[in-house]
This record gives sequence, C-alpha cells and structure tokens, in this order.
Amino acid sequence: MGRASVKENKTVYQQYREACGMTRAEASEAMQFVTDSRIEKIENEKTTAAPEEVMAMAKAYAKPELCNYYCTHECAIGREWVPPIREKPIEAIVLEMLDTLNNLEKDRNRLIEITSDGVIHDDQIEDFVHIRAQLERMRSVVDSLRLWFDNAVAQGNVNKEILQDVLRRERKA
Repeated sequence: MGRASVKENKTVYQQYREACGMTRAEASEAMQFVTDSRIEKIENEKTTAAPEEVMAMAKAYAKPELCNYYCTHECAIGREWVPPIREKPIEAIVLEMLDTLNNLEKDRNRLIEITSDGVIHDDQIEDFVHIRAQLERMRSVVDSLRLWFDNAVAQGNVNKEILQDVLRRERKA
C-alpha cells in the first residue's frame, strides 16, 4: 500500500481519490487506461486531465460531480457555458423545483406575448430577462437533481439493472 500524502494543497482529484481510500495504483487499476504515474501528474498539476480521464475518475471514485468540476474549472467552453452544480439534499431540490415551477407558471403567458412575433421589443426586455433568470434557476435545479440521482447510482442506492432496462426502453420509445 502507498504512503499517505501529507501535501497541504491537494487538488480535487487527489482529495476524491483519498476520500474513497484508493492508492494511485488502485485508482489506475479501477480506471484501466490511466496509469498511476499519469494520476500523479494530474494530482500534482504537472499536466491537465483529459475529459475521458476525468470521467474515469468520477466513475472509479463514485463522484460524478468531478465532471462538473472539470467543466466549470478547467474547460474554456465549460467555464463560459456550464454552471457549477451545488450538491443539495433531495428535499431541498424538490422544494426549489416546485417554487421555480410555480414562478414559471406565472410568467408563462408573458413569455408567449414577448416571443410570439419573434422580436423582443424595448418594453419587453426587462420581463424577458426576468423570465430567463427563472429558466436558468430551473436549469440549476434540474442539474442538481441529476447530480443527486447520479450520486445515488454511483453509491449503489439505485438498482443498476432496472435502471439500464428502463433507459433501454426509453431510447426505443
């Protein structure tokens, strides 16, 4: 077994690997195509992880949020277009979703008015920006729900066989 690191400023990749109790060699074995020396270089910031390596780490460490971290911190496009996802308890996610849906229901008719002619007029900009902010909030809630579910799957709290069967049926529909 490898030595425990005493490094103070550990990267998120090293923190997650250590949190799940894996050595670099064990992580490498779990990821199959990422060597332990490559993991060391990524963790010591001597090289940048490739997207497929981050996906492999997320799977091996049972931490799907690593993918969002990569997109929001290391990918130029992601930093511009992908919002950070905050982990929340399912109860908070559901309450926030219901609140957002209620607010959007109130704004639904105004959105139709604004967009019906394909032009956003000067007197409609303020309302459109408000509605857009509500939609962004909904996006954030949906992303949080997906992360919650992905974590439940990664931690073995969801029957993967049934999930795969349901996903196959959904794709065929």
